[in-house]
Amino acid sequence: MNSTQDAAVTPFELIGGEDRVRAIVDRFYDLMDGERCYAAIRALHPVDLADSRDKLFWFLCGWLGGAQHYVERFGQPQLRARHLPFPIGIAERDQWLECMGRAMDGAGIAPDLKARLSASLMQTADWMRNRAESAGGTVA
Repeated sequence: MNSTQDAAVTPFELIGGEDRVRAIVDRFYDLMDGERCYAAIRALHPVDLADSRDKLFWFLCGWLGGAQHYVERFGQPQLRARHLPFPIGIAERDQWLECMGRAMDGAGIAPDLKARLSASLMQTADWMRNRAESAGGTVA
């Protein structure tokens, strides 16, 4: 491939399409649901995670450059507005990012792509924070 073709390849394609995105989402929720270290983010979700799994899958497909499943169903994501009812601080942000990182590792995402995606996810996750905290991590 030349550099023009390389630029046209989306992260969605590099990951391997919908099956691989679904595998990442399923691994993410399996980890979140089964490991105590993710208790803070698990507590923000309903008991039945089926809807959450679908919504994250639909969102990530479009965010990564694939089909816009989420937008077709719900309109623009408006992530911050949709997450405002949930207390999200540094601990929740960090748990979400760690869990997603582990899910990407489990799916065999190439290290350079994982680093790129993780940087973007960090910006988004940090923007989602809606709970003021002091430097020590306690609520201010």
